[in-house]
Amino acid sequence: MNQQQDQLEALHEIRNIMDRSSRFISLSGLSGVFAGLSALVGAAVVKWYFSQHNINYYSDQASNFSRQDILFLLAVAIGVLVLAFGTATYFTARNARKKNQRTWDNQSKRLLVNLAIPLATGGVFCAILLYHGILYLVAPAMLVFYGLALLNGSKYTLGDIRYLGIIEIILGLVACVFVGYGLMLWTVGFGMLHIVYGALVYFKYER
Repeated sequence: MNQQQDQLEALHEIRNIMDRSSRFISLSGLSGVFAGLSALVGAAVVKWYFSQHNINYYSDQASNFSRQDILFLLAVAIGVLVLAFGTATYFTARNARKKNQRTWDNQSKRLLVNLAIPLATGGVFCAILLYHGILYLVAPAMLVFYGLALLNGSKYTLGDIRYLGIIEIILGLVACVFVGYGLMLWTVGFGMLHIVYGALVYFKYER
């Protein structure tokens, strides 16, 4: 009995070693929580801006926004991205130090490359939508391409991120149909879902 238990423990240890060698497992759940909070703050700022300028996204989503409106939305999006990336870098580096692992290695490089390709493609696609004045599809496109990026990178990090990616894609497709709810679904996808996902990962792997 003891021999069988020792063999099972040895196999479990071998599996953990192989997992660590092929996946970047230092991704912190707190980075997801703070990314979600950043998105909620950004959505609140946009909602305030719309109310100040009498813009009703639900009825005006197909109308042409002014140049000032577009620049403001881009500034908020960049601010959310920088804040989310900064907190993700900090908490992931801290988690890696706690686990005595390197933050920048072959696994993290592969993860970033596989995330970057769909994200860069989505960024260019959203820029094309803006160029043609199709603003009501920008939020859905962001959700879809972000979900594809998570799905593409999930094989190089925690498997839980795969499910988040699938839900983001579904939300994006729903937002493509119900375009008037694009901003609300963007807030759910990038805000609330990130907070829920980050909390689950944190209590599952880091506590």
